[in-house]
Amino acid sequence: MPPRPKSICRQAGCGKTIAEPGYCDKHLKAKRKDEDEQRGTAQERGYTSAWTKARAAWLRKYPLCVYCMRAGRVQAANVVDHIIAHKLKEALDSGDEARIARAKALFWDSENNWQSLCKPCHDSVKQAEEKADR
Repeated sequence: MPPRPKSICRQAGCGKTIAEPGYCDKHLKAKRKDEDEQRGTAQERGYTSAWTKARAAWLRKYPLCVYCMRAGRVQAANVVDHIIAHKLKEALDSGDEARIARAKALFWDSENNWQSLCKPCHDSVKQAEEKADR
C-alpha cells in the first residue's frame, strides 16, 4: 500500500505539512489549551469533595470495569463515568434554573447514570461512543 500523502495543518494560514490530518504540533497545543479553558476546572464542573466521597463509595461497591466485564475480562475500575453527560458547567453558566436542576439530577443519579470503568476504557471506548452520538 502506498504511503499516505502529507496533510496541511487545519489552522487557517498555517500551511505546515503534517503526516496525519489535523493540526501541527504548535496549533494542536493551542487548540487543546482553548478547549481546556472552555471546559472549566473540575470544581466548576461539579467535582467537589462530596463527589470525591461518593466516587470512592461507588468504586468500593462496584470495583470492576463494566466494559471489560462485557468483553470477558476482569479489570479494576478507577473512573466513575456518567453514562449520560451531565454538562453541569454549561447549565450553571446558562443561569437557567430548570437546566441546572436537570444537570444536577444527572450528575448525582448513581442508580441510573453512573458506571465503573477503567481509565483505558473511559479514555478510548467511552469517548468513541460519545463522538459517535454527536
